Amino acid sequence: MARYTPRHAPRHAAPRRRGAAAVTALGRPVVTTGVLAAVAAGGVAVSGFSGDSADADSPTFAVGELVSSVSSEESRVASADADRLAADRASTNSLRAVEAAEAAEEARKKAAELAKQREEEAERAARAAERKRIFQNAQDDPKAAAQLLLPEYGFGSEQWSCLDRLWIGESDWRWWVANPSSGAYGIPQSLPAEKMATAGADWRTNPVTQIEWGLDYIKRSYGTPCNALSMWESRSPHWY
Repeated sequence: MARYTPRHAPRHAAPRRRGAAAVTALGRPVVTTGVLAAVAAGGVAVSGFSGDSADADSPTFAVGELVSSVSSEESRVASADADRLAADRASTNSLRAVEAAEAAEEARKKAAELAKQREEEAERAARAAERKRIFQNAQDDPKAAAQLLLPEYGFGSEQWSCLDRLWIGESDWRWWVANPSSGAYGIPQSLPAEKMATAGADWRTNPVTQIEWGLDYIKRSYGTPCNALSMWESRSPHWY
């Protein structure tokens, strides 16, 4: 007996497709709507999708290209970030090196300034000690005291020989000598002797006081020791 065939059903009708998620009879890749959306979002155009082998493989290739593109972009961004971080680190290290060099230079300058101040203080202390020693020994060596005091009255070293000759002629540098006829006294032969009290109450025994008075007198009266010597030599008997 013949099989019943529905009137409107074709005998060789193709099996119905179940949609985009169906698997082909030959086990071809399944392309879901989510993948298609991703492809569409990535700017990949998918058209003419069908059960044909070439059409089924196209979305897979497009997804692979998109993933590769995203991976390359991520690598580029990561590389740029790494380069930026390295540049920032190098800039920071360079700035720190400059700051460290500036700090070291400032410390060097301060140390040099402090060393200079200490050296100057040591020199001043040494000069003060030497001055004190010379003055304490002035009765034995009044010439050393006079040489020390000469520049304090504005006289250069070229005036020393004139002063030396002048006071050799007056007293031979003897701080205790008195002129028996006039009463002039001391190294500069002050007349009257009591004039030297303006330089100090110890004028009778202190050669330094006598020298200070004598240099001041020469400066006010003659300007320089050489001028005083010239006047002294021009007078007879000698005086200045």
